[in-house]
Amino acid sequence: MATKASEHDTADPVEGKAHEAMNRAAQTAGKAEEYARQHASHADERVREVAAHGRQRADDLLERVTGHVREKPLLSIGIAFVAGVLYSSLRRRR
Repeated sequence: MATKASEHDTADPVEGKAHEAMNRAAQTAGKAEEYARQHASHADERVREVAAHGRQRADDLLERVTGHVREKPLLSIGIAFVAGVLYSSLRRRR
């Protein structure tokens, strides 16, 4: 029976160290999760800002083009025609 007692005495410190290691791993994982959440939140905010800025620039450009077409409709039609001819010639070469 002395062997069983010595095995139990040896198992307790090993079990304690295993629990300590698990606790440290859990703490590290918790910190990593918090870090990832913070950075994901910042990235999400940045993506939304860039998307809003892109939408605003597209709206501004559309407004400028629309104004130009209203001011100079014949020139706009000519530019569109030339662009179409160039596009068609480039597509035929392929």
